[in-house]
Amino acid sequence: MDKVTEKILGQFQDFINYRFNKPEMLLQALTTPQLANEKRILHYQILETLGDAVIKLIFSLKLYNKGEVDPGKLTKTKQHLEDNQTFQKIAMEMELYKYIFSSKKQRVKDTLILADVLEAICGAIFLDSGNNLQVVGKIIIDRFFTDWESLTKESPHLYKNQLLEYLQNEFKITPTIKFDYEKLGPDNDARWIAKNPEIIDKNQKKLIKVPINLKSENFKKIKDAEKNISLKILKYLQGK
Repeated sequence: MDKVTEKILGQFQDFINYRFNKPEMLLQALTTPQLANEKRILHYQILETLGDAVIKLIFSLKLYNKGEVDPGKLTKTKQHLEDNQTFQKIAMEMELYKYIFSSKKQRVKDTLILADVLEAICGAIFLDSGNNLQVVGKIIIDRFFTDWESLTKESPHLYKNQLLEYLQNEFKITPTIKFDYEKLGPDNDARWIAKNPEIIDKNQKKLIKVPINLKSENFKKIKDAEKNISLKILKYLQGK
């Protein structure tokens, strides 16, 4: 490990106030697949998958301990907090992009790579601490996910619901919203765009015309692309 890498890892550990027993695990969490493919080193994806599960369990336990025992409400609140765009927002506030090891031509700031890396960091801390959920909660969740109410209100999960509510009020029925999907990149690092939205009734009749060029940004998960385009449709309809 070169001195520049060691310096960045040291700065990040100072920032989160946690010293890794295995700094190479932190390096893996902060390394993008694109750079890893260029240098043939490990990248964050496996740690991201683990971190996602760790965060979900921590949120579930915290909500339960706060007295939320309604399974439906617990699931809904947890979905808002676990959203990738929520993670991206938190990671931007952390200025996480300053510490990520990426390819020279790769854009990291203001992208969902930040969300992926945040999850990977949680996975790395979990493993490095001997599978200790409390350490992950203390170092990341308790410190950076502070205003749960605001995060829930700003969650993109609301956009799909708000769009359906708008359409239900407008047409007095529950319509179907259909999208086409465009896949970008290889299978192991695919991104998705939702486009060509159609709002139809049970007889497949179009209820309202939406601009054909309306499409989402690109996302790692189809559901995130759907949420993004739902927001754009909602803004378009409200602005008419």
